[in-house]
Amino acid sequence: MRTKRQGLIVYFQHMKNIRQIKKHGHLIHASKKMKYALLYVNQEDVEYKMEKLERLPFVSRVVPSYKPDVRTEYEGAKPDKAKQYDYKMGI
Repeated sequence: MRTKRQGLIVYFQHMKNIRQIKKHGHLIHASKKMKYALLYVNQEDVEYKMEKLERLPFVSRVVPSYKPDVRTEYEGAKPDKAKQYDYKMGI
């Protein structure tokens, strides 16, 4: 069974601090220009990890990803009539 994961966006001051940030989760991406890193952590540990990361002196702020909270199942979506006709034609 898969563990539920959630992303954390960590804004920092210097790229040399990536090593310490990497210890708190699975590092996916780090931007040199915008000075942020994207980490994935277990969903149970999100609040704890956010507190730990915010305490670090070189971290500006930590923002959780809202992807797990966004509903992705849509009800009552009507298909486009033109596309539906094209699919029947086999185009």
